[in-house]
Amino acid sequence: MDSFELNKIIAAILMVALLVIGLGKIADGVFHVKKPRNPGYQVEVESQLTSGTSQAAEVVEKINIIALMALGDVASGEKIFKKCAACHSINKGGKNKIGPALYNVVGRAVGGADDYKYSKTLASYGKEWTFEELNGFLQKPASYLKGTKMSYAGLRKEKDRASIIKYLNQNSDNPKLLP
Repeated sequence: MDSFELNKIIAAILMVALLVIGLGKIADGVFHVKKPRNPGYQVEVESQLTSGTSQAAEVVEKINIIALMALGDVASGEKIFKKCAACHSINKGGKNKIGPALYNVVGRAVGGADDYKYSKTLASYGKEWTFEELNGFLQKPASYLKGTKMSYAGLRKEKDRASIIKYLNQNSDNPKLLP
């Protein structure tokens, strides 16, 4: 192949590149799209901040706990608890595992098991495990109380959370009255 043939190939490649770039510039001029001043949509969200510990305030969604608890049943909670049994015991006098023993947990202070080393977040939270607190925590523990050691992803289904809460409540010396 001589230099003339090589020059023709390089010129053809350069012409195609210039043609593509030129057509892009012409198309931008013909089909001009006016960009908005503020990109995207602004969504107004009302939030209710909770008073908490030294951690950042978090947004809490108000739920109807009576309607939620009506969804669950103890038998389903026992089946669902098998996911939790790898890290928690539920038996009376049960030992702590990776997580604390959960017998008598409903109504107990958050971070209240004496023989378990809680994260600073849970140890200083200062509330009790009510039905509402358990529901929020079980939905997504890491985002409900930032800094918790519990790495479980959470229970998305309301029925599953209600069932677990009922099962935890049943496994107590003095079960709380359901709302």
